[in-house]
Amino acid sequence: MGSELKDLNSKPAKTQQPDPNDDDASAKDHRPLLESTASSAAEDIQELEKKFAAFVRNDVYGSLGCGKLPLKEKLLLGIALVTLLPLRLLLVMSILVLYYLICKIFTLCSAPNLEEDQEDYAHLGGCRRAVILQSGRYLSRLLLFMVGFYWINETHKDSANTQDNSKTESTKQSEERVRSGAIVSNHLSYLDVLYHMSSSFPSFVAKKSVSKLPLVGLIGKCLGCVFVQRESKSSDFKGVAGIVTDRVRNAHQNELAPMILLFPEGTTTNGDFLLPFKTGAFLAGAPVMPVILRYSYRRFSPAWESISGVRHVVFLLCQFVNNLEVTRLPIYHPSQQEKDNPKLYANNVRKLMAAEGDLIVSDIGLAEKRIYLAALNGLLGQS
Repeated sequence: MGSELKDLNSKPAKTQQPDPNDDDASAKDHRPLLESTASSAAEDIQELEKKFAAFVRNDVYGSLGCGKLPLKEKLLLGIALVTLLPLRLLLVMSILVLYYLICKIFTLCSAPNLEEDQEDYAHLGGCRRAVILQSGRYLSRLLLFMVGFYWINETHKDSANTQDNSKTESTKQSEERVRSGAIVSNHLSYLDVLYHMSSSFPSFVAKKSVSKLPLVGLIGKCLGCVFVQRESKSSDFKGVAGIVTDRVRNAHQNELAPMILLFPEGTTTNGDFLLPFKTGAFLAGAPVMPVILRYSYRRFSPAWESISGVRHVVFLLCQFVNNLEVTRLPIYHPSQQEKDNPKLYANNVRKLMAAEGDLIVSDIGLAEKRIYLAALNGLLGQS
């Protein structure tokens, strides 16, 4: 992979030696050079997009959200920047502060759970947990509404409509009475978490730094998030995998335990692809609930892919209507062979989700994504 990218960036530019005394000739000589450089960069970007198609933005804003916009789009964006953007920012911050205050009030005089180097309030019970959960679901949906997701198209598929052949008849009959251990979802954007919060209010895995953020940190602890040091190379990773496995198993066996949401791809895509699944959600051998998300769009794609966070938020808030389609598959019950082989279990769930969601299976992952972004930034910087 690295050698391929070297070839992309190592194409020499052919230059002519202009007459230093002829200014007109010098200007003329430089025009072909600039045009050929721009053309070469465009060709290189096209080659990159073929190899890393899962991370390519296909909306009108283009690569990194820096594409050339048509005049109509510029006018629409300009109007939204002075009207929609400030209004929506105010509403979003108001909802966030309100929920933070609810979490703060209902966790007063309560000690957080500090087991296994984690800190959360998921153990709270009674009315305090009920208020945190119900208000969290309602305000999450309200927040999505405020940023343009006025309606969300949800499809619930039953066992008869899926391509899952691993279930026995007795399993199918008891499926409705069985609680899944985890929700497994494809990952497109930070908006995914908001949808799942509004739907089932699960805990999820987040970076350690999130727990220290103002407002969001306490909310994450009330959700019962598992905080990890993503770049850590220490043996602590096994401890995190163990915590996730215990959470999945506990959620499956205990109706009062918070469900856990896992994105087994480990990073985001543009929504048309499904990357290889990591095995964390499947190590416990418990049933899982597959959920497929897709953001449809005409101008700006809500998928957070190959674009900076600030730029994405601004363009998202400037788009009057945003659309989300959700397909909820029936609970997937692993066979004994899948329980004994988490990798097989993960691959089979991935195949099912790809088939039911009409997604393209891709073999690239987070490492290739970083290579793509680095190369893309370099090429756009040269053009």
